[in-house]
Amino acid sequence: MALQWLILTYVVAAEAAIAILLTFPSPKALKSRFVSLISLTLQPSLFIIPFAGFQLLDIYWKNEHRLMCTGEICTAAERDRYEKSIYKAQRNAILCVAACLLYWCIYRVCKYYKEIQSIEEVEKRLKDE
Repeated sequence: MALQWLILTYVVAAEAAIAILLTFPSPKALKSRFVSLISLTLQPSLFIIPFAGFQLLDIYWKNEHRLMCTGEICTAAERDRYEKSIYKAQRNAILCVAACLLYWCIYRVCKYYKEIQSIEEVEKRLKDE
């Protein structure tokens, strides 16, 4: 199970790096090539959305079926383990939401850049006429 969270962590880190690179100012030719490269990889990387959704469902199911440790019969070690599992679940839920949000941000930035390029081309054609 830890491998899934490790993969999701690396995907979120890669998405964050790509989002930062997309938003940095750069020369037009370089930005155009970078956006086209990222646009080509957007559709294959769409797998992250159902993967993160499945992981969120797994977190929800485990939360609903988790043994509660709130009474006085729990030892300190059991209480610590319970709290640690809650913190891990919260961290993992944040990872899933971040993966979906970053994917959406990258998609929208690429789409806006392509729209800007097409509007600039239309404007250039109109000026040439």
